[in-house]
Amino acid sequence: MTNGRVEVITSVQRRRRWSASEKRQLAAASLEPGASVSALAREAGIHASQLYGWRRQLGTRPSMSFAPVQVAPDPVPAGLVASGTIEIEFASGARMRIAGAVDPATLTAAIAALWCGQRR
Repeated sequence: MTNGRVEVITSVQRRRRWSASEKRQLAAASLEPGASVSALAREAGIHASQLYGWRRQLGTRPSMSFAPVQVAPDPVPAGLVASGTIEIEFASGARMRIAGAVDPATLTAAIAALWCGQRR
């Protein structure tokens, strides 16, 4: 046996115990408008995921609200696809480019006429 360097540890570091009120206080602070969870966690000496876990445990979640929505009437007449450009390249090499409003029945017939059913 060789005489090597030996390190003696005299202090015992233990995990920090957080009381329920401390957890609630940090979780509530993280829900404040403009609060940064990572900054709060860093200040408290914990990881952000631990703070998210406490929020989940305590049942505190950010308040969410929905914006009112109004559905506008369809600007394109029924049965027509909205204007724009559609380009389709078939396996046979044929290409079809359609611009403007398109009747779905006409588009289906054009695709059927160009599609040869064979793959390259």
